[in-house]
This record gives sequence, structure tokens and C-alpha cells, in this order.
Amino acid sequence: MSPRHILILGGTTEARELAAALTAHPGVRVTTSLAGRVARPGAVEGELRIGGFGGAEGLADWLRAEHVDFLVDATHPFAESITANAVRAARSTGVPAVILRRPGWRPATGDRWHEVASLAEAAALLPTLGHRVLLTTGRLGLAAFAHLTDLRFVVRSVDPPEPPMPPHTEVLLARGPFTPDDELSLLRAHHIDVLVTKDSGATAISAKLTAARRLALPVVLVRRPPLPEGADPVPDVAGVLERLGLGGAGRRR
Repeated sequence: MSPRHILILGGTTEARELAAALTAHPGVRVTTSLAGRVARPGAVEGELRIGGFGGAEGLADWLRAEHVDFLVDATHPFAESITANAVRAARSTGVPAVILRRPGWRPATGDRWHEVASLAEAAALLPTLGHRVLLTTGRLGLAAFAHLTDLRFVVRSVDPPEPPMPPHTEVLLARGPFTPDDELSLLRAHHIDVLVTKDSGATAISAKLTAARRLALPVVLVRRPPLPEGADPVPDVAGVLERLGLGGAGRRR
């Protein structure tokens, strides 16, 4: 009997954890696909594929050609187009699919959050909140802030950001996880008075939010795009394993 083939659209910590959990089960073939936007992706168990599929139709063709039995979209919560393509490809091929999406953040006592729907809205709000900005929204999309010539930006990213970007920008290349003390030191060293980030959820942004709360700094939080109509999300790896009927930790071969 051919192994059960599961395709993971990856790029997140949860995707790596899921691949590790699935490869622990006999009779399961795991392929993780990465878009290739990060120069040095972390190690992934199972098979690895780098690069796009060519939209929903290209993904559907790949699902058929590789006899995929189950599709998991475990991409970043802001990978809107990839998620839309995954939902469309799953529907057109009849391949069962699930979206692995970590829960979003909720404000705690002392937080000074300003929630917005886009980077453009974040940029419009910034001049009213501060002058020295820590921007942790990723290496793409900095053009939304390029016109803010009176502000000073510290941009933190895993890989070098793409221009255009604000004229007064210092780039910090760093990969987490970071502790709250790390983030406090960063905010103080650069005299940051406002933080801009995306609602990536889970532990991915907890340290920076905790540090901002301790310093009573305003946070501009970009909300997640909505999931496609009819999308089927689960919050964690255990939820995906349950959908697959594989239970918990699995058994090593």
C-alpha cells in the first residue's frame, strides 16, 4: 500500500512541529512546501519543496500529480494569497484540507493597542503616536511607510528588507525567539516610543508586546486578513493530528 501523502504549506514553527509529528507515524509521507522568501529556513523533517506552485491551478495540478491525500495550510496568518489558493485547490481536486492557524493575540491590562486593518492604516496613525518606531512587520510592505520622512524607524527582519523604505531607517537582522528582557533592552537602546507589528499570534510576538506593556508604549497592531469563506481552521498541531485520525505523539518506525 502506498504511504498516505500529506502536503504541508509551511514557513511557521507550527509547520515544522507538524512535520516532525507526522514523520513519527509509519505509513505517512510528509512533504513541506516553502515559498522560498526566507534565505535560511529552519530544518524540516520529511521531504522539502522550495518555490511557488503557480497559483491555485498549479497547486491543484501538483496535488493530483503527487497523489496528495491531505493538505495542511500552515503558512503565516498574513499569507493571504497562499491560503486562498490552498482553499481553491483543495475544492477543485476534492483533497481534504485544513488550515492550521495559531490563535491571535488579545490585549491584557496595561496594553495600549491601536488596531488597524492594514499597513497603510498603521502608517497614517503613526505620526500621532510617536517619533521613533520599531517596525516588526516583516521585510515586505515597507513602502507603506516610505513617505514618513519625519519619523525614525528601526526595522527588524530575518532577511534584508526590500525597498522602498523610510529614509531614516536602521535595519536590524535578527531571528527570534526573543525574551521580554531582550525586547526591553532593544526598546530602551533605540529610544523607541511606538511599536508596529502584525497579529502573528501565539508566542511569536508575546515578548515584544510584554516589553511594550512594561514601558507603557503604544502598539499599532495590524489585524489579520479574514480567512476565505468556508475555510476550516484548527488552532494547533494536535488539532491537525486529530483531523487525520493520528492522535497524539505517534510511533517511531
